[in-house]
Amino acid sequence: MTTPSDAPTDNAMRRALRRARDGVALDATEAAVLLQARGEALTDLAASAARVRDAGLAAAGRPGVITYSRKVFIPLTRLCRDKCHYCTFVTVPGKLRRDGHGMYLSPDEVLDIARKGAAMGCKEALFTLGDRPEDRWPEAREWLDAHGYDDTLAYVRAMAVRVLEETGLLPHLNPGVLSWSELQRLKPVAPSMGMMLETTATRLWSEPGGPHHGSPDKEPAVRLRVLEDAGRSNVPFTTGVLIGIGETYEERADALFELRRVQRSYHGIQEVIVQNFRAKPDTAMRGMPDAELEELVATVAVARHILGPSARIQAPPNLVDAEYALLIGAGIDDWGGVSPLTPDHVNPERPWPHIEELAARTAAAGFELRERLTIYPEFLQRGEPWLDPRLLPHVRALADADTGLADESATVEGRPWQEPDEGFASYGRTDLHTAVDTEGRTGDRREDFDHVYGDWEALREAAAPGMVPERIDTDVRAALAQAADDPERLTDDQALALLHADGPALDALCRVADDLRRSVVGDDVTYIVTRNINFTNVCYTGCRFCAFAQRRTDADAYTLSLEQVADRAAQAWEVGAVEVCMQGGIHPDLPGTAYFDIARAVKERVPGMHVHAFSPMEVVNGATRTGMSVRDWLTAAKEAGLDSIPGTAAEILDDEVRWVLTKGKLPAADWIDVITTAHELGIRSSSTMMYGHVDQPRHWLGHFRTLAGIQQRTGGFTEFVTLPFIHTNAPVYLAGIARPGPTVRDNRAVTAMARLLLHPHITNIQTSWVKLGAEGAAEMLRSGANDLGGTLMEETISRMAGSGYGSYKSVRDLVAIAEAAGRPAKARTTLYGEVPQERLDTARASDGHLPALLPVLD
Repeated sequence: MTTPSDAPTDNAMRRALRRARDGVALDATEAAVLLQARGEALTDLAASAARVRDAGLAAAGRPGVITYSRKVFIPLTRLCRDKCHYCTFVTVPGKLRRDGHGMYLSPDEVLDIARKGAAMGCKEALFTLGDRPEDRWPEAREWLDAHGYDDTLAYVRAMAVRVLEETGLLPHLNPGVLSWSELQRLKPVAPSMGMMLETTATRLWSEPGGPHHGSPDKEPAVRLRVLEDAGRSNVPFTTGVLIGIGETYEERADALFELRRVQRSYHGIQEVIVQNFRAKPDTAMRGMPDAELEELVATVAVARHILGPSARIQAPPNLVDAEYALLIGAGIDDWGGVSPLTPDHVNPERPWPHIEELAARTAAAGFELRERLTIYPEFLQRGEPWLDPRLLPHVRALADADTGLADESATVEGRPWQEPDEGFASYGRTDLHTAVDTEGRTGDRREDFDHVYGDWEALREAAAPGMVPERIDTDVRAALAQAADDPERLTDDQALALLHADGPALDALCRVADDLRRSVVGDDVTYIVTRNINFTNVCYTGCRFCAFAQRRTDADAYTLSLEQVADRAAQAWEVGAVEVCMQGGIHPDLPGTAYFDIARAVKERVPGMHVHAFSPMEVVNGATRTGMSVRDWLTAAKEAGLDSIPGTAAEILDDEVRWVLTKGKLPAADWIDVITTAHELGIRSSSTMMYGHVDQPRHWLGHFRTLAGIQQRTGGFTEFVTLPFIHTNAPVYLAGIARPGPTVRDNRAVTAMARLLLHPHITNIQTSWVKLGAEGAAEMLRSGANDLGGTLMEETISRMAGSGYGSYKSVRDLVAIAEAAGRPAKARTTLYGEVPQERLDTARASDGHLPALLPVLD
């Protein structure tokens, strides 16, 4: 049932129909009007929608083709923590026991369904299940514990792998609401996933008596976040709307516009289902009328107009009483999954049509029915990063090489699910660490610049609110007095006033910070003899600030072999290094255990070297690829030789900013989880902040408060590192969205306020000579900083972004920077300890005379 709205006037309907016919973008009001089209108006609307669909099919290279997927349903569990008032799929433990069923399908039951489906030519295994049943039902928790699974998603992942390996069916996972990290966890085992948006009408969830009341996973904001995270994670995702559950026409239109917004931003929605409500017996909504067929047809047509020709729009054929021609005429291009074996477990009273009948009805409407896979051809043709390399052999075995649709003659059989064969093999521009200083990068941007980072126009709109500076009315003099007296008692308003300070007030702020630095850590300027090793720059995460990442086919792409990594570590040891700092791109072909191999290779070659490696993003990547928890993965990495981790990938710990800066990097909460878990395991880390892009001082303040809070709980941070944004080759700057990096004022204010706001929890404040140069770094030493970082020996990330300050500083160079600030210099270890005399002597003897492999700048 649709909640009544005021009926549109004839004039409003004529105007909206004319705009639809003319191909003009509809607004929300016009869409709500057209959703009420009936009779001749509906015929007119459907005809224009069909033309839009036909143009899209022609552009996709399959004119006149309507697709479907031949699949089996695998109802992994019918338990759920939600209480949707129209659902008959979900049941309770007592009923399952009475009917002789377990809380979950057993592995044998799962594989029996999948094998029978494969024998009948099915290619998709649709895993349907309730949301997180273990959170509500002790019986579910007991079953998982008894069978060795941490949670339902661990069982989903395990069964998806077994279905791939033992039957050849391609899993499509519908486990409900997923977090960003859970999407990473499941992506390697499924070519596609899905979750219905259903509606954006929050009142249907929040108000007692609403169809979603009492269901935590049905909050529209939560479900929209899942769609966004799926897009950020490059997961081909199926979603859709459920009509007739009490929403108004305006709310229905809003849901469609929200789907369009998500798609424009992330390009990850592979199909949109328009599903009509059907009342079920034994449910709270059994007395509500079904959504009428004309209402469904109008919604399909409006969805086509809103979502455009490239959208794939589906309507389930078993819910329309064989009125297939009406739906085809309204603009669908897909029938969804049809099973010759299993029932529709969500709508069990509605049997699937026979595929032969569906083909005949489709042909009668002038279209050819073709089988597709669970991943749509467009996503298969995009390739990386939309399909995990471990799934590529499984998908290719069933796909038509020319169209990307299903190869209906393919043999469906199990294949190993395993890491790519390539492993660690040296290739590409492995001399980039030196050549970036002499020859430079090949181009200022990747060839896929226009689409790989999402929709730039949508990003400009998202970035606009964060770019508006605040008006600060707080008394700066009073704030300075408080900072000098007791910086721990600075209020947020006072801190913001100081972060905006300029002129004499900024000078005074820097003096206060420098005085605090002197009283806390003394006058020594510390530095470390270290070498950066960026073992690969192949990455498909889509960080919009990063000029380092390359596709594997780009001219500047490279990956080092394990031997080359170990060679560089050994060379660094020969010239006095005490640390190697190792980070790389999220290379799709490197297995999750590759990080262990890297740490182990360095330790085997140079046992005394401190391995400072792997950002929180790399930690999450390793954990999800191996199927391990973050804690277990970090424990294994520590056993392999990892000593500490860099606190990079933080950027700004505010998702308002993060989702402009990056498409697919981990959210702030996941960064915090990795860091705190590492600290709990005794793995210390640095902390960082990259600033001067689409941020404002209020974001800096929130970031500082977050870091101070973590340090109070764990004590695991060794230092805070300021990372000024290098704009020159950064995609977000080239697209005209970001500022051209921080000003000198920004750098001084951030350094000074880091000293004040992190006191007394994080006592070491590091400035970056590679980003600021010698003079800039010296100025930061006069503004509260006490550490210069490292010699680096090679530095590719900032140099690829356009930094002009080289990749190496000798010890003498670092001492000179300290002296320019009027201070002595002192070598340190990663953990700010004393450097053994042998290392000091070796570094002194080798200073300025590095091996030929390392870049040496005059």
